[in-house]
Parts: sequence; C-alpha cells; structure tokens
Amino acid sequence: MSTETILLGLTLLAGLYMTWSIGANDVANAIGTSVGSRALSLRTAVIMAAILEFSGAFFFGSHVTSTIEEGVVNGAYFVHEPLTLVYGMLAVLLGAGSWLLIATYYGLPVSTTHSIVGAMVGFGLTVGGLEAINWENIGFIAFSWILSPLCGGLFAYVLFYFVRKWIFYSTDPVKATLFVTPYIVFFFMFVFLMIFTCQEFEQFQFYPTLFESTSISITIALVAFLIAYFWLKQLHIPPSPLLHPVHPQSITREISRARKGLSRLQGEARGDAQNKVSNLLRQFEEVAGDLAETESELHQPDFHIIERIFGKLQVMSACMMAFSHGANDVANAIGPLAAALNVLLNGYFVPHQPVSIYLLALGGFGIVLGLATWGWRVVETIGRGITELTPTRGFAAEFGAAFTILIASRIGLPISSTHTLVGAVLGVGFARGLEAINRDTIRDIVVSWAVTIPIGGIAAVGFFYLIRSIFG
Repeated sequence: MSTETILLGLTLLAGLYMTWSIGANDVANAIGTSVGSRALSLRTAVIMAAILEFSGAFFFGSHVTSTIEEGVVNGAYFVHEPLTLVYGMLAVLLGAGSWLLIATYYGLPVSTTHSIVGAMVGFGLTVGGLEAINWENIGFIAFSWILSPLCGGLFAYVLFYFVRKWIFYSTDPVKATLFVTPYIVFFFMFVFLMIFTCQEFEQFQFYPTLFESTSISITIALVAFLIAYFWLKQLHIPPSPLLHPVHPQSITREISRARKGLSRLQGEARGDAQNKVSNLLRQFEEVAGDLAETESELHQPDFHIIERIFGKLQVMSACMMAFSHGANDVANAIGPLAAALNVLLNGYFVPHQPVSIYLLALGGFGIVLGLATWGWRVVETIGRGITELTPTRGFAAEFGAAFTILIASRIGLPISSTHTLVGAVLGVGFARGLEAINRDTIRDIVVSWAVTIPIGGIAAVGFFYLIRSIFG
C-alpha cells in the first residue's frame, strides 16, 4: 500500500473526526436555546438538528469551504513540497479536533472556526513563515469574528425589544400575539428563503434568477403566513381574567430616573452623606434586580399562552439556526480535508477546485454523529448557563444568530457560530437588563475563546512534526 493511499485514508478519518468534534461541541449553538427554553425536548431537538445540519452542509456549505481550503494557507507556496501541505492539513484536523474534544468534555462552547484557523496559521507559520499565510484573508476573517457577535446581539436585541413593545407591553398581549405572529412567520420565511435561493445549485443544474428567487420566497412565505393564521384561529384560548394592567415600561422608566437621581446625588454629596447615599444606591440596585426578575411577563396568566405560541415559532428559528450552522461550520473540517485531497488526487495543489458534494455529505454525517453522541454537554451551557431563556427570548436569540450566520455563509465568510449565538443570547439578556446576565458563565466562555487560537496552533504544530517523522 502506497504512502499516498495511507495518507488518503488517514485524512478522511481525520476529517470525519473533526466533523464529529464540531457536532459534539458546536451544534449546541443550533439547539441549545430551544432546549433551554423548553420549546423542544433534547431528543426532538437532536433529530431536527440532524436533518437540518446535514442539509445546510450539503446544499450551502461549499461557499465557506472554499474560503477555508484556499484562503488561509497559501497552497502555491507548497508547490515543490506538496506532501508537506498534506501533512499539515492532517495535523490541522487532528489538532483542532483534539482541542474541541477537551472543550466539549468540560462543557465549554469554544469556536471551531477559531480552532481550525488557529491550527492552519500555526502550521503555516512554522513551516513556511509569513509567506505561507494569506494575511489579507486572515485580517478579513478576524474582523468578522468581532463583527458577527455584535451583529447577532444587535439583531436579537432589536427583535426582542419590539416583541416586548408590541406584545408584552400592549393592553391586550394575547390579541397582539395573535395579530403579529403570522407576520413574523412571513418575514422569517421570506428572509430565510431569499438567502437560500439566491445561489447556484450546481449539483442540480438549477441557477435561479433574482426574480425567480423572490417569487419562490414570497409564495412559500405566503403559504406559511396562511398556515400560521389558521392555526392561531383554531386555538382554544380561555378568556383572560380581569387583572389590573401592569405597565413594565413605566416601571423601567421610574427605575432609570431613580438611578440617575441617586447617582447624581452621590457625586455631589461629601463625607458621611456620600457614604450613606452609596449604601442607598447599592440597596436600590438590589431592588431593581428583583424587579427585573419579577417582570409582569412571568406572572400574568396571558403570558403562558404567548410563550406557548412562541414555542412553535422557536421551532422554526431552531431549524434556521441548525441549517445555517451546518452551512458555515462544515467548512472547518471539509476545508483542510479538501486541500489535502486536492494534493493527493492531483499530485500538487490545484487552485479553485469545486468542492465535492461527497465531502460535504461526509461533513454533514460527521456533525450529526457528534451531536447525537456527545452534544448534550455544551447544550446545557448555551441553553441554561448564560441567561434564563423562554421561547420568546430563545426565538429572538436564534433568529438574530441564524440571520447573521446565513449572510456570512452566503458570501463565503467563516465566522464563529459560537460567538454569534452567545452574542445573540447576550443581546436578549441586555434587553432585559444587566442583572439578567450570568457574568461567571460569560467569563468562562470568553477565557475559552481567548485560548482557542493559540492552543489550536500549538496542537497542529505538534501533530505536524509527529506525522512528518512517520511519513517523511
């Protein structure tokens, strides 16, 4: 058996191992909020995610895979030593996958994109120096890592803000929910389908125009609107008991005014008076935190009906999140795998090779396998560790994150779905107030993010020297 054949088999296994690691750690991004808000059971969420993750990887994953395959390490640099690139890509898959395995064991939702890019940069710098890295692309990718959680958090914040304003703060929340929900469904389906259909489906020889994509999206979104409308019509909703109306907006406004007044008084007071005002301000913050935890949306009977309806909407957002995650993060395994196979099958690196649908299918299968076997560990952290989630909050977080990831996938940008979703969950938390954020969990997550890139790089370099000593 030739060395190339052995390397081919090992690389395929390493690619499967990496996709398994992605499924075990990163798919929590797709279903964690749904499980945390109890909109879906863990079993149902896993089955749903398995179908959508595979579909996203198969139909939409080629865009980002091409970026990872050619945009990080300069394949042309290894034209005289093509097997060195193969050793490196095999080491990248093993190094990044091993770090993901460790992180998953401890329930840390680290970034698989950071892991794989860090591993590829570590290998490239060690073997080829600065010239082996496409620094322009690296800068673009790194900028996206900052921008994506901000965008995910902003979209989720805005969506949850308007849900609270239009529904929870209305005089008749249930009636407002019944009116708004079909329009949310229409908007949701239209956005998702427009992003999905505005591409070329080479494997099916289908190249839709903008008019065709828009027509398909509007038609299906209208059908979804009608389904939601008639479903809500047939719901048996008991009449609301006569309650004294609660106006959280006025409560929030008064809290803000009182906080500003006390802060101003603290700055102007001196000596013992200032200490007393400081103690009073601390006591006030505790009371404000209690009020945040006892918002009217958690206590009025009507809101149980609202959360029931949004539980159905969150199933849709979880589907969109799973699809977008598969579309973006499958590249973290298939990109290096495709680069290695490019050399092994051609004898040297050939740029701009189309990504094989069989590799995308392998990636989708590995992600599903990882989710089904070990994914529950990180689901707990995402779903319950950052902030308390209800279906309305989970829907806002998932939609904000999925929208950001799908846009990035469409333009071939390998963003961190972990960063994006955590940013979206934080956006929902900030919409409820700083008191709703679990700062200890956030600290642990941020630390794990910071160490992921160097650990991925160091692990890849170690595996590279080991592999080269065996085959070189």
